[in-house]
Amino acid sequence: MGEPEPPAPAGHVPVLLDRVLELLGPALDRPGAVLVDATLGLGGHSAALLAAHPEAVLVGLDRDPEALRRSAERLAGIAGTAGRIHLVHAVYDQLRDVLDELGYDRIDAVLFDLGVSSMQLDQAARGFSYAQDAPLDMRMNPGDRLTAEEVVNGYPVPQLARVLRDFGEERFALRIAQAIGRRRAEHRLTSTAELAELVRQAIPAATRRTGGHPAKRTFQALRIEVNAELAAVQAAIPAALRALAVGGRIVVLAYHSLEDRIVKRSFAELASDRTPPDLPVALASAGPQIRLLSRGSEAAGEAEIAANPRAASVRLRAAERIREAA
Repeated sequence: MGEPEPPAPAGHVPVLLDRVLELLGPALDRPGAVLVDATLGLGGHSAALLAAHPEAVLVGLDRDPEALRRSAERLAGIAGTAGRIHLVHAVYDQLRDVLDELGYDRIDAVLFDLGVSSMQLDQAARGFSYAQDAPLDMRMNPGDRLTAEEVVNGYPVPQLARVLRDFGEERFALRIAQAIGRRRAEHRLTSTAELAELVRQAIPAATRRTGGHPAKRTFQALRIEVNAELAAVQAAIPAALRALAVGGRIVVLAYHSLEDRIVKRSFAELASDRTPPDLPVALASAGPQIRLLSRGSEAAGEAEIAANPRAASVRLRAAERIREAA
């Protein structure tokens, strides 16, 4: 039995925690098993996994230095973790480089909890939320150059409309981009509150009455553009799958269809049999490299959503490596 997990920071509730523990547990039940938390955040999932598997090693990545600082404080409270925690300031698409630097050729378990973290949403000054007025920032790593203010004020209207359409799946993308173009001709947009109200006004009144806050998709799109999130996911999921040892497991929590689609395709590619159709028997060297552990994508239950509304949009996918690549 592992050590009890330290209490979570106020307001931080790890999504689908019991299911993550259940899925990754079998891969971590050996001394020295290597767990990668590619999106460490406040360390909720990692704290529980380390407590449940007291001989596992954690490699935790996050692009946000404040998240790393706070999770380091939390994880230090777990007895016996000295020397088995490596926290690295990096984006998850740098996973292979991080593992090489630490000397790990293969890993046993990897978790991705994609999207914006609870901490980032709760810190109004970061500009991720349309519910509170703040500067138009949205950088997950405050050291990065590109901000939402630069995107909103600097992108040509057609390019801005493409961002809103492709990354926010916003059907009124052109109308919103044109409204932004008119407003920024008057003055520079710097406030999340002004942008949220501008988006609300640009969307037809009948549409505003359904589907949540009218600015939700615009803010999602800007955040994805500022942080190059989809490009990072496209690179990171295949890299993580390649790094898994046989018997190793991966769990991915995605929060919108764009991320989930990338994960689904990456899993499907390695879960399929590549034997040429004209051969009478399956080739072992062309068989599936991974076994899917979830039937499609799994959602959170009603009780969890009631207790933690941020779980409402989660979609979980999981897989286990069953053979090495040929």
